[in-house]
Amino acid sequence: MSPADNNDVLRQITRRHLFQNCGAGIGSMALGALLRGDQAAAAESHNPMAPRDSHHSPRAKAVIFLFMAGGPSQLDMFVDKPVLRQHHGELPPKSFLDGKRFAFLKGTETLLGSTRRFSRAGECGQELSDLLPHHRSIVDDVCWLNGMTTDVFNHGPAKLFVNTGSPQPGRPAMGSWVTYGLGSEASDLPGFVVLQSGPRGPRAGASLWSSGFLPTSHQGVPFLGGPEPILNLTSPKGMTRNRERQFVNAVAGLNRHKADLVGDPEIQTRISAYEMAYRMQSSAPELMDLTEETQDTLSLYGATPGKPSYANNCILARRMVERGVRFVQIYHTSWDHHGGPTENLEKHLPEICGEIDQPTSALILDLKQRGLLQDTIVVWGGEFGRTPMGEVREASGRDHHVDAYTMWAAGGGFRPGAVLGRTDDLGLSVVEGQTHVHDLQATILHQLGLNHERLTYRFQGRDFRLTDVHGKVIQDAIT
Repeated sequence: MSPADNNDVLRQITRRHLFQNCGAGIGSMALGALLRGDQAAAAESHNPMAPRDSHHSPRAKAVIFLFMAGGPSQLDMFVDKPVLRQHHGELPPKSFLDGKRFAFLKGTETLLGSTRRFSRAGECGQELSDLLPHHRSIVDDVCWLNGMTTDVFNHGPAKLFVNTGSPQPGRPAMGSWVTYGLGSEASDLPGFVVLQSGPRGPRAGASLWSSGFLPTSHQGVPFLGGPEPILNLTSPKGMTRNRERQFVNAVAGLNRHKADLVGDPEIQTRISAYEMAYRMQSSAPELMDLTEETQDTLSLYGATPGKPSYANNCILARRMVERGVRFVQIYHTSWDHHGGPTENLEKHLPEICGEIDQPTSALILDLKQRGLLQDTIVVWGGEFGRTPMGEVREASGRDHHVDAYTMWAAGGGFRPGAVLGRTDDLGLSVVEGQTHVHDLQATILHQLGLNHERLTYRFQGRDFRLTDVHGKVIQDAIT
C-alpha cells in the first residue's frame, strides 16, 4: 500500500470511527496499527481459541450433538414393551410409581401401549420401531444407552441440565467447556457452532449455548440458514476488503492499548471477535453453499440446497468438523408429544421421525465413509423421555419421564453395536445399566482427552465443572 493510500485509509476510517471521542494520542496509536500489517498484528494478539493439550491421549477431537428438543418417546422408537401393550388402559401398579415425579400426570392416568411395530436390528439386536427404518443401516455403528436418567422434568431446566450440567441458567455449555479445555482447530470459523431447525427455537434459548462465567470467546455461535449465516457480517457498500482489513487492525490496536491499561480479558475476546468476523466473511458463505456437495451426498441426506432443514444442518455439521470446528450442536424441535391437536403420537411423532431418520443415519454413514467417524463423537437424544402412561387429552400423548429413556452415541471411541441399559416391563425404571446425564458428559469429555474432574474454572470463590460433583466415565460404552 502506498503512503497516499495509507493517508486515505486514515482519513476515512480512523477519523470517522476513532477520533470522534478520542484524543490525538490514540489517533496516532491507531495509525500505528494501520501500518503494522496483518502479520505483525496477528503476532501480537493472543488467540483464546488456539489448540491446547488434552489431559490424556484423546480418542476424539470433535463432537456433533444432535439434540431432539422436547423429549423423544423411547417407548415408540427404541424400546418395545409387550407387557405394556398387554396392560394397555390399566392403572400402573402403585409400587412402580414410588418416588416417581411427573410434570403433568395427576395419578389417574392409565398405561399406554405403543401402536408401533418393533423388530430387532443388526447384529447387536437393538430394538427399533417402524418409525426409524433408516436407523437400521447404522444400528451396529452406535452405542445404545437405553438406561438413561436425568434429574429435571421441565423442559427449559432439563435442557440446561443436559447442556450445562445445571438446571439453572448462567453455567457454561458443554461446547464452551470443550473449547475452553481444548481450543479449536478452525482458523476461520468459531470453535462452537449452533444450528437450529424445526418450527421454533428450543426452550431456554441462548442460555443453552452460553459460555456462562467462562470467557465469552467460548460461547456458541448460532448460524442461520441461507447465504448470510451470521447477521451483520456482510460488509457495507463501498467498503473494500483491503480497507476493512485496515479498519480491523486499527480497532485491534485500540483494544490492545485498552487491555494493557485495564487488564480485562474480555477485551481480548473483543479483538478475537473482530478478527474472526473478518475471516468469516469469506469462510461462512463458502461453508453454507451446499451446491458444492455431490448429488449422491445430497440424496443420501435427503437435503435440498437453499432450503433450511435438519438434513441441511447435518451436512453442515460434517462440513464444519472437516474444517476443524470442535463442537457442533444441532437443535431440532418439537418432540413434546403430550397429545392434542398439534403434538400427538398418531400424526406428529411419525412426521418428526421422518424429518430426522434419514439425515441422522446419513451423517453416520457419511462420516464413516470419509474416515471422520473414528475421531468425531455423534450424540443423539433429548432432555428426557416419555412416560408409559398416557395423558388424558383428545389425542394420544405421553408426559415427561426422567427415570428411563434412550440416547445414543457413535464414533470417537464409543463401542459400536453395544446395547447398554434395560428397563422394567413397563418402562418406568432402569433395572440394569443405569446411565446418568453427568455420566454421559464425563464420558464425552474423557473421549476428547479431558478429565471431567480436572476441567474446572474458579468463579466466585469455588471451582466449577461441567459435571458439578458428580459423573463417572461409562467404561462399558467405550473401547
